[in-house]
Amino acid sequence: MNNDYWLEARNITCIKNGYEVVKDLNLKLKYGENVILIGPNGSGKSSLVELINRTIYPVIKNGAVFKIFNEELINIWGLRKRISVVNHEIRRRINPKLKVIDLINSGLYGKYCKISEKTEKDYFLVEMLLKEMQIIHLSQKNFSYLSDGEKQIVLIARALIKKPDILILDEPIANLDLKSKFYVIDQINELNKLDTQIICITHDITMITEIYNRIIMLKDRMIIADGSQSKTINNKNINKLFDININIIKHNGSWHIYRKSKKQLSIK
Repeated sequence: MNNDYWLEARNITCIKNGYEVVKDLNLKLKYGENVILIGPNGSGKSSLVELINRTIYPVIKNGAVFKIFNEELINIWGLRKRISVVNHEIRRRINPKLKVIDLINSGLYGKYCKISEKTEKDYFLVEMLLKEMQIIHLSQKNFSYLSDGEKQIVLIARALIKKPDILILDEPIANLDLKSKFYVIDQINELNKLDTQIICITHDITMITEIYNRIIMLKDRMIIADGSQSKTINNKNINKLFDININIIKHNGSWHIYRKSKKQLSIK
């Protein structure tokens, strides 16, 4: 690679529905690093996903630079072959009677329906991925019959079938019960073996596991901390990020929070 960074944003601002959803963003993301972007609801995390996915566009101004894969003129169709995004909006597109094996296969064609004429290569790719992700037992089930955690993992498998360079997970454990939450976290950790770069957007500290070598904290559309886990995750930063009074400790590779007192900072 001539450039170490797959994303470069300099002085980037975005407006959506008359509101400044990205504010003077300066950010570089390297090839080969797994990143957690963490912040409270409304901090601008999902707006960054929309910016990368070309749902929103930067304001044109002097000194502003936005590059993906070292290109300023970004071909959206080429981009979708290299970046896969899994978010909660996807579920609304899926026929609940669609079988898991057909849903995963549909990712090869950018669709959410059964592909009538599968090739031998399609069968091979889907079978290999089902085995690698240890979900072959789900292959013949209808999507609607899956648990919420299983649905999330199947959607991630669909996103991975085209072997993207970057996998973006937007709030992957939001609205999951405790069992499903830890199932999804464990399965995502296993993805690290598939040589896919993960960008995880979350407000949940329990998502931060050892596979992530960079943590970016976002508050009020501004980056307030950026670096390794040892550099960024501490009581001061977490309390500032969430406007709360807690202790955070690491145990067995995972982060845990403890409430220090009932007194909390004001919620904005």
